Amino acid sequence: MKVLVTGGAGFIGSHVVDACLQAGHDVCAVDDLSTGKRANVNPRARLYVADIRDREAMDEIFSAERPEAICHLAAKANVRESMVAPILYAEVNILGSLVLLELARTYGTRKVVYASTGGAVYGEPEYLPVDEEHPVNPLDPYGASKHHVEHYLRIYRTHFGIDYTILRFANVYGPRQDPLGEAGVVAIWTHLMLKGEQAVINGSGEQERDFVYVEDTARANVLALTQGSGETLNLGTGIGTSINALFEKLKAITGYQGDPAYAPAKKGEVFRIYITGQKAQKVLGWEPKVTLEEGLRRTVEYFRTLDL
Repeated sequence: MKVLVTGGAGFIGSHVVDACLQAGHDVCAVDDLSTGKRANVNPRARLYVADIRDREAMDEIFSAERPEAICHLAAKANVRESMVAPILYAEVNILGSLVLLELARTYGTRKVVYASTGGAVYGEPEYLPVDEEHPVNPLDPYGASKHHVEHYLRIYRTHFGIDYTILRFANVYGPRQDPLGEAGVVAIWTHLMLKGEQAVINGSGEQERDFVYVEDTARANVLALTQGSGETLNLGTGIGTSINALFEKLKAITGYQGDPAYAPAKKGEVFRIYITGQKAQKVLGWEPKVTLEEGLRRTVEYFRTLDL
């Protein structure tokens, strides 16, 4: 199958490119390189440097490639940034996605696998672990923008026959996550700990997140290319890990000698959330294979090889 991966030079997107290639697909990637890196892209994939909002540039790519499926990961993806730049998040995440959907309609693309967020669309949970039936009530513009596109996917399936699978990611971590860019706490802390610099916890540290290793997330994207028609699926472990506990795990793996510094909590962030992957297991046959301890060990090993 010919697959277009948007955000394909980014942290998660580059792993999706790898997984698609490994599964035997013909892969091209689109990335504006605002946060992605050329070095992340497998040389067996064709990389186009473009902004998904640029209709003319994207039209040329679709005309040349005529993808049968799209794994759509290109997005602005920082909760804190979205609180101060909500219009930018709407432009990239919503309008950029609509450009893709219109071109998919024009060029006969059959399937879109959409990277949504399980950490931000639901808001503060009414119950845990959160399943796909939980009310959606995001607390930040990032979560709102990602959920908005889910509605358009349903519209385009109903009226134009473009199939979709929505994957709501948990907190994804692993190799290639940029500790200096739109990073998660694992990458930021690993970078600081290996340099012997001060690691900071915002809030009490008792907030909980659901951490899923990036290769597990990428594998779900490949499975969804041919399964999960019209489904919305959480990709989670169903296990919450406190930020304080995560700090201690990383401290042990890196050999960090310091203690955390505590700073005020950030606006817009959910306090405690973890999401169940039971539906994804049923629909896709997917479940996370890499434990948190093993994933953190692999991540630290990767960061040790970098010159940051």
